Amino acid sequence: MLFRSVLLAVQALQLASTLDLPAGSCTFEENTCGFDSVFEFLPWILNEEGHYIYVDTSFAKQGEKAVLLSPDLQAEEWSCLRLVYQIATSSGSPSDPSRLNLYMRFEDESFDRLLWSAKNPSDSWLIASLDLQNTSKKFKILIAGVLGHGNTSSIALFEIKMTTGYCIECDFEENHLCGFVNHWNPNVNWFVGGGNMRNSQSALPQDHTFKSELGHYMYVDSVYIKHFQEVAQLISPMTTAPMSGCLSFYYQLQQRNGNIFSVYTRDAAGLYEEIWKAGDPGNAVWNLAEVEFSAPYPKEVIFEVAFNGPKGGYVALDDISFSPVHCQNQTERPFSALEASCNFEEDLCNFYQDKEGSGWTRVKVKPNMYRAGDHTSGLGYFLLANTKLTSQPGYIGRLYGPSLRGNLQYCLRFYYAISGFLKMSDTLAVYIFEENHVVQDKIWSVLESPRGVWMQAEITFRKPMPTKVVFMSLCKSLWDCGLVALDDITIELGSCWSPEKLLPPPGECTFEQDECVFTQERRNRSSWQRRRGETPTSYTGPKGDHTTGVGYYMYIEASHLVYGQKARLLSGPLRGVTGKHCLTFFYHMYGAGTGLLNVYLKKEGDSEESLLWRRRGEQSISWLRALIEYSCERQHQIIFEAIRGVSVRSDIAIDDIKFQAGSCAEMEDKSQQSSGYSEDLNEIEY
Repeated sequence: MLFRSVLLAVQALQLASTLDLPAGSCTFEENTCGFDSVFEFLPWILNEEGHYIYVDTSFAKQGEKAVLLSPDLQAEEWSCLRLVYQIATSSGSPSDPSRLNLYMRFEDESFDRLLWSAKNPSDSWLIASLDLQNTSKKFKILIAGVLGHGNTSSIALFEIKMTTGYCIECDFEENHLCGFVNHWNPNVNWFVGGGNMRNSQSALPQDHTFKSELGHYMYVDSVYIKHFQEVAQLISPMTTAPMSGCLSFYYQLQQRNGNIFSVYTRDAAGLYEEIWKAGDPGNAVWNLAEVEFSAPYPKEVIFEVAFNGPKGGYVALDDISFSPVHCQNQTERPFSALEASCNFEEDLCNFYQDKEGSGWTRVKVKPNMYRAGDHTSGLGYFLLANTKLTSQPGYIGRLYGPSLRGNLQYCLRFYYAISGFLKMSDTLAVYIFEENHVVQDKIWSVLESPRGVWMQAEITFRKPMPTKVVFMSLCKSLWDCGLVALDDITIELGSCWSPEKLLPPPGECTFEQDECVFTQERRNRSSWQRRRGETPTSYTGPKGDHTTGVGYYMYIEASHLVYGQKARLLSGPLRGVTGKHCLTFFYHMYGAGTGLLNVYLKKEGDSEESLLWRRRGEQSISWLRALIEYSCERQHQIIFEAIRGVSVRSDIAIDDIKFQAGSCAEMEDKSQQSSGYSEDLNEIEY
């Protein structure tokens, strides 16, 4: 629940000065401060009395969109963007609610990056706080309101403010309190102190910022306690960008009959971690606290006071700040996902094996109907274990990952493919090895899997001690031994299924949920189809998708087309920008009668299309990666065209499309460049 002062944000913010608004900010008093409605959509309406802009169903229909675009902005220092907004609707819970989305549009990218989205209606103004990492690139902020179902649906913006600094910082001088909120307790809560306020029975201090009665701070007072062990919580905005460093704040602690002042972090899954607790307060003065703070994934900071009774005194808090430099000269290096990830294109990276033998072998194979190529590109390297020629019955091959810090949440992802075993259960397992104890905890094992298909595994884990991830393959007996393949291991901080990871990646489509922004010239049996699993016709098409092995991809079913017939899949409009673009995707062209797969560039205003890339005939039984580099300074579309070949064994599939700014060489790390796959770049075969 928001503070009462936040609920009065309209009145409070009207008093704010509009003379020195930072770039990217607006209070909508008399105009929109350079924020313009995009002509192709509904206009945002400036309220006649000022103070907010809005769009509603009085002049628009359900599903219509209003888009607001900022002037060019630059954030060479870390910045915080705050949005004061309201989404209102008629009573009830509409199945199709209104939605407010905020995007970041970089000058060199042809797509917009979704940073934040909200759809929950409210009777009051709400505050969204977004951390913007420092960048040398120019960008624009794009705010899109989409009206949902309801006769009285509306979306309003009261203030946009972009300031230098971190969103978890606050001196509590602004009336909206930097987006900090109070977890409402009917008996004890955090209140605003200072500013000649005398609403407490305790002798409260002057604020720390101005050291006078003019300034403000937050306080919680035990005189309101009615029950044993009452708790008050002050909650910061959720971080929205990875950050690590020193969190500092000033506090006063009047400790009489016992109170406990603690600081916690809480992630999106609700997991708490205590990072600081007050000791002996000493004199009744402002004390500086410094605590090491790491938020590699979204976290809130919670300032909590627990009282044992009504004579526990008060706690005051002021001037919360953050520095990316570690506290007290600490030099502990933050976790890097690159150290714990590997695609095996060059070597084993930071992975290693038991000294007894080599259970895992780094190999590169030519794909055929019995075996797939690697997962990274289709033509690169991967690890192979338990072959009948090299392994003995009962042999166990262990692959150890690098050391991981304890008490952090990790998401482990990897791809595996298994074939040749009579019984697949436990042929591949993942263990966590605690370094300080000789303990191995099994966190995953394969039960059953399509044979010879690259499958994705996702595992979230957290251990208090430093750990290592161990991949274990088992050859059970001479008569039951086969192939276990492993590729593209990644370890990231955070949960694999955290809500913050559900936002669609910018410029990317895996077809897992839908067809994204892609459309078709026609939609019938002979057009592109979204499918999972094998295609109906034998000896053609993939066995599974490229993304997870059990997900979705797009393909043409050759039995529904005649020889030479085309199916075309069109991207949404892409902005024209200077510089190079890199388009990557995976394609599958297996079958004796396979036809053609073309990729075209269609510029706005041109009747002709430019051929960017082509493949003709059967290519591989594996998914192969394509990289296409092109330039276009006008709005354009990318078109995927599949042409049916001479027989029904002519299914063609695509998956995992991604648009990126810059050259393809910049997108490729050294291991991918050395995999010998650069021949795909802009190669056209006629």
